[in-house]
This record gives sequence, structure tokens and C-alpha cells, in this order.
Amino acid sequence: MPISKRHIFQSCAGALALLFVTSLQAQNASSAADPKSVPVIDGAIGTCSADFTITDAAGAPVYAASIRVHIAYGFLNAHKLDLEIGTNADGKARFIGLPEKLKQGLFFQASEGKREGSAFDDTGKTCKANFTIALERKAQ
Repeated sequence: MPISKRHIFQSCAGALALLFVTSLQAQNASSAADPKSVPVIDGAIGTCSADFTITDAAGAPVYAASIRVHIAYGFLNAHKLDLEIGTNADGKARFIGLPEKLKQGLFFQASEGKREGSAFDDTGKTCKANFTIALERKAQ
């Protein structure tokens, strides 16, 4: 039985997903050991990065805030990648390996408990971005 391109693609996608999960588990284990080390997640689809500091309304760092981004890239935005990371004790986290050119930019959403905030990055203009997001109570 001949192997189809679709079968090869699915096999490669499965292997990449396993590699990503293993890498993420190793990162989480290492950052759990040291609450001051800055957590890093690698999208592995470019050379851009985004550094975050998450604070509360008073400017104090927020530990264990979650930062999410959905990335649609490639021809007709056919490829999609969702990344999520938590902040360290200083409210810091870093995304690396972000694509250089996107049609719509990147919309980062940060949250912790009932507080949330967001930031936008056009990696074509700001490839190495730094953001400070002050979390506010969600509107009800």
C-alpha cells in the first residue's frame, strides 16, 4: 500500500505535537523549580519575540497570570498555532520564535482570576516587543 502525502503530513504533525508537549513539560518543570526564572515558550516559526510584565492595577507583579496568543500564518493563514504561558513571581514571561510577517498581527490576552488585559503586536514593525499589561477586573 503506497504512503500518501496526507499520511506523511499527519505523522509529522503528530511527532511535532509530541515534541512540543515534551518541551513544554520540561520548561514547566524547570520554571517550577525557580520562581524567579523567566518562563519562555518557543513558537518555532520565526525570529521575533515578545517579553511581558503582568501587573495588577497598582503596578505590583502578578504571579501565575496566563498569557495566550493565537497565531494564524502561512499561505491563506492555513497554519494555526495556540501558545499559552504563565508568569513567574516577578510577573514576567517571554514568547520567542514568533513569525516576522503576519497579515493580522498578534493579539495577546493575559488573565488571572477575574482580572484580564491585552496587548497587540505587529511583528513586521516591532519584532522584539516589550509589553507591560495591567490586569483589570472583567466587566460584568
